[in-house]
Amino acid sequence: MIHVVGHTAVDHISHVHHLPEKNASTHITDRQIFFGGGAANIAAGIAALNEPVTLVSCVGSDFAGSDYDRWQKGLKITQQFFVVPDAHTPTAFMFTDDAGDQVTYFEWGASRAFATSEAPALPFVHMATADPDFNCRVAERGGFVSFDPGQDVFWYTKEQLDAIISNTDILFANHHEVQAMCRTLGTTRDELIRRVKMAVFTMSADGSCLYEGGSRHFVPVVPVTCADPTGAGDAYRAGFLSAYARGYAPITCCRIGTVTASFVVEHPGCQTHLAGWDQMERRYRDCFGALPDPGDRRF
Repeated sequence: MIHVVGHTAVDHISHVHHLPEKNASTHITDRQIFFGGGAANIAAGIAALNEPVTLVSCVGSDFAGSDYDRWQKGLKITQQFFVVPDAHTPTAFMFTDDAGDQVTYFEWGASRAFATSEAPALPFVHMATADPDFNCRVAERGGFVSFDPGQDVFWYTKEQLDAIISNTDILFANHHEVQAMCRTLGTTRDELIRRVKMAVFTMSADGSCLYEGGSRHFVPVVPVTCADPTGAGDAYRAGFLSAYARGYAPITCCRIGTVTASFVVEHPGCQTHLAGWDQMERRYRDCFGALPDPGDRRF
């Protein structure tokens, strides 16, 4: 069972020709509302791949019985929720321009309850965007720990990042987040990589790199027509973690993550075009050849 810790949110995704400068405005050319939240996106991707998953998250009283609630139950996601009656489920407002650059405004809402909630002890846990102190406590109590600071990387203090990375087995980040972590920690990229057993850094359309045991392995992206880049990183993590839980080698996990991400970007929204395992395997075969047999590791 994979446990995913972090936000469940409703996403308002808008397209603009360009992101405005300070004290300026821009026109929204398209706006849609989708199910989102980094942790919930990852949990949905894992569930679609038919891997057991529990989502540890905070929701408001507006969530129970909602379309989003029914969607998660339909995917067979186990919900381990902190319900905050006097708050509403978090909401994200994302704006993507013609160049693919993006800014996000996130209303925490019920997720503020993470700060005062008891951290569970979990045998295999992935920590997505959430309260930094809560994630630190989860990491301390976790068995096998995967960490992804996401766009909340700027919320972490040096002490929090230092503590959480000291307990991390796999570190996920994009190139912007890697730079932010290095600045906060006052360290270099190489030193950051050496602190964890495994690091997976994504570089948008330039692919991703796996760092393990002093070696670097590059994985190219799967060429598809991109309708919306939102959620690509979450889908990558879902594919990687599902494969890792099944015992596949880390480089194969990266390739599977790349393939699952390629499905999500073909349609707007983070959970509207999730790959099943058979779909993933067919596209994997087309891009990377036959899927190798998994090893003996199981979670």
